[in-house]
Amino acid sequence: METKKSNIYTGGGDSGTSSLVGGTRVSKADTRLEAYGTVDELNCWLGLLDASDAIPSPAHTTLRRAQNLLFDIGAALATEASSRWQPAPLPQSAVDALEADIDALDSTLPRHNRFILPGGHPDAARAQIARTVARRAERRIIALNAGGITVDPEILRWINRLSDYLFVLARAINIINAHDEIFWEKGC
Repeated sequence: METKKSNIYTGGGDSGTSSLVGGTRVSKADTRLEAYGTVDELNCWLGLLDASDAIPSPAHTTLRRAQNLLFDIGAALATEASSRWQPAPLPQSAVDALEADIDALDSTLPRHNRFILPGGHPDAARAQIARTVARRAERRIIALNAGGITVDPEILRWINRLSDYLFVLARAINIINAHDEIFWEKGC
């Protein structure tokens, strides 16, 4: 009996290159691949958070919306300016919606004036990891701009807000799950 070959692997990347949306082959070490690979990693962390029962109920909607937008952002980062297909710009409403979600969640939290260490509930720690991956994605996207690849400025704004949302989400997870927030103690 003949075995059907999977379409998961093509072998095209075996030499250390990958294709962009328009067909241009670039090194897998390329700044562009590093940027959208980091966005993909961030999407995975959001999926892990969304799978949790410990997060506030409205966060599931925010995280799922963010995951979809991260796919759009990944496609934008993987598309050359010369490609026939061009992604739609990220709408300002995406930033507005995320800011509204931050404000709504933050309004439920106690005020503080201290630095918070990652930790407490395991999902709060995961949200903090996702926050740092969002910051890394932001730096990788800025590197693209610095290298001459123009990136929609709304993408940068949205990624920046996403890291803020994840910080607030981490706090909320600790508080609703009765875990103490861990504050930085200088000189310990």
